[in-house]
Amino acid sequence: MNEQKATNVVWHEHLVKKEDREKLLNQKGVVLWFTGLSACGKSTVANEVAFQLHKQGKLTYVLDGDNIRHGLNKNLGFSPGDRGENIRRISEVANLFADSGVVATTAFISPYRKDRDFCRSLVGDGKFVEIFVKASIDTCEARDPKGLYKKAKSGEIKEFTGISAPYEEPLKPEIVLDSDKLGIEEEVKVVIDYLKEKKII
Repeated sequence: MNEQKATNVVWHEHLVKKEDREKLLNQKGVVLWFTGLSACGKSTVANEVAFQLHKQGKLTYVLDGDNIRHGLNKNLGFSPGDRGENIRRISEVANLFADSGVVATTAFISPYRKDRDFCRSLVGDGKFVEIFVKASIDTCEARDPKGLYKKAKSGEIKEFTGISAPYEEPLKPEIVLDSDKLGIEEEVKVVIDYLKEKKII
């Protein structure tokens, strides 16, 4: 999966550095990695955080699971191997966004710790913020806009995270959003307060 197949490839240093872009944008490039079960609210809060930051004059971009699978990762399914490759590719893209000085928000189930840890190691300490959107299966099923939990329980969908495939909760996320208890405005405030505290924005 991570095998380097291209030969005679040399990294090319650029004249404009990450620090130059961050100074121009008046913000730090960072990856906000929202993870959690399907229908826990990842995409909703990731998009609202990006919207509120945009209103504050910050440059953001949302990388969303379904949207990425329409293009870049449309050739991947939901087997453990494909899930890993999905996250590997998205990690590389998110890292490029962060390097450009953008606040990249990602919304992926990303059920395996090793895959999320790969992105953390790629992006680097202080530039990767793992945000666990915590919600019970009951809450997710009640919210489920696509009816996926019902299909998974009936066996119509195989390898569905939380039902027939595992979800490994983060062990030490930078932020935990208890989606069972917090409203969207409260969740967004927690994230933006963290970014201010860490002088990312």
